[in-house]
Amino acid sequence: MSKFKELKKRVYDANIKLKKFNLVIHTWGNVSELSKDGKYYAIKPSGVSYESMTPEDIVVMDLNGKIVEGKLNPSSDEPTHTWIYKNFKDVKAIAHTHSQYGVAWASTGQSIPCYSSTHADNFYGPIMCTRELTDDEINNNYELNTGKVITESFKKENKDPKSSPAVLVKSHGPFAWSYKSSDDVVDLTLTLEEIAKMSYFSRMIDADIKPAKQYLQDKHYYRKHGKNAYYGQKKN
Repeated sequence: MSKFKELKKRVYDANIKLKKFNLVIHTWGNVSELSKDGKYYAIKPSGVSYESMTPEDIVVMDLNGKIVEGKLNPSSDEPTHTWIYKNFKDVKAIAHTHSQYGVAWASTGQSIPCYSSTHADNFYGPIMCTRELTDDEINNNYELNTGKVITESFKKENKDPKSSPAVLVKSHGPFAWSYKSSDDVVDLTLTLEEIAKMSYFSRMIDADIKPAKQYLQDKHYYRKHGKNAYYGQKKN
């Protein structure tokens, strides 16, 4: 019996949840999750439909990009996932989709401003959009360079990936990461898509809309995150 059986099942379930939430069609998108020892991660196989995929099809990788378990090729986005795991400390799971509103914002190259408390509850500040990749970055190690441009964006803006665990890659689409699990990162990805949708409609209603005032943004973010958070039930 595979020692990765439970990990592969969790990642399978998370990928199926992408389909359930209408965040993907065809074979688009992928979810991965890191093993408890932090040495391996499981990810959706490349080009396999959600309808035909089984837990056994999930591919296990090490952090050097080598297949540890699985007969199929991993997602073509594997180098992006590997780079994020190696460069964003404590990330436990990653998701990538080509969801409608997320891609629409990414296509424009615009970050999503924080217009509402809904946004502030989940992401601190704007959801950034990366710069456009150069021709050389596209032609050579494209997926790896996608990961690099993501981490570059956070470093350039001096932004904490924990406080805003998602990004839009210019002309591509959204990536999100969780510090909990693959199930959690799918929920976060759904939240990102809903915020992208709300922000689109807000901009349609008022082209000159301004972000919510910073005091409100801080209130909503920190009531759910950080040492003084009070939203929800206390854990014993």
